[in-house]
Amino acid sequence: MKDNYRLKGLRKRLIKTLREEGIRDERILKAFEHVPRHYFMDSAFADAAYENKAFPIGKGQTISQPYTVAFQTELLQVKKNDKVLEIGTGSGFQAAILAEIGARVFTVERQEELYLKAKDLLADLGYDQVYCFYQDGNLGLPELAPFDRIIFTAGCSEFPEKLLGQLNLNGIAIIPVGEKVQTMYRITRTGLNEYKKETFGQFRFVPFLKGVMG
Repeated sequence: MKDNYRLKGLRKRLIKTLREEGIRDERILKAFEHVPRHYFMDSAFADAAYENKAFPIGKGQTISQPYTVAFQTELLQVKKNDKVLEIGTGSGFQAAILAEIGARVFTVERQEELYLKAKDLLADLGYDQVYCFYQDGNLGLPELAPFDRIIFTAGCSEFPEKLLGQLNLNGIAIIPVGEKVQTMYRITRTGLNEYKKETFGQFRFVPFLKGVMG
C-alpha cells in the first residue's frame, strides 16, 4: 500500500494521541508524522497501522505500540549524530524513528527473515544512516563500541552487564527488565563500572533471546 492523504490524516490523529499520553519531544512527534508505520507492517494490518497498538510481524515478534516506541525514544534523550545501538531491529520502525531525529543507528536482529526485510525497507526509504546486522543481540557490537545510546526493544530477564560496558561515559541505555511484565529502566554510565538506574513504569515486550535464527 502506498502512502496517501487518508493515512497521513490517521498519522496526525496518532500524534494527537501521543501528545495526550504525555510525549513532549516535538522531534519525536514530527518523526512519527514523517515515517509511514504501515510500510513496516503486513498489508493486512495497514488500515489499523495508526492505532496505538502493537501488531505481529512474524517469527513471534511484534511492532511495538506507538506510545512505547515514542516513550523509549524520549527517555533515550538522543542528540543529533549520536551513535545508537539498537538491540532487536524487528520491523525497522524504531530504527527509522531514531534516524529521523538525527541518530546514526546500528541495529542488530537475530531473525534472518526480519533482518533482511527491515534492511531492504530501510534502504528503500533512504535511511543510509541505519546500519543493520544479523547476529546475536546478546553480544552487542563490541567491534563498533562505544555507543552514546543503547536501546532494547525486547524484554530482558536480567541486566545485560556485557552490553552496558559498550556505553560511552555518560551514555544512556533504555532497557525493559523482567519476565512476564518488564520495568522500563534508564541506565546512565557514570564511571568505569558505575551506573545510575532510574525506573519508568511497566510494559510488556517479547522476550530477549540468545542466538540467531536462520
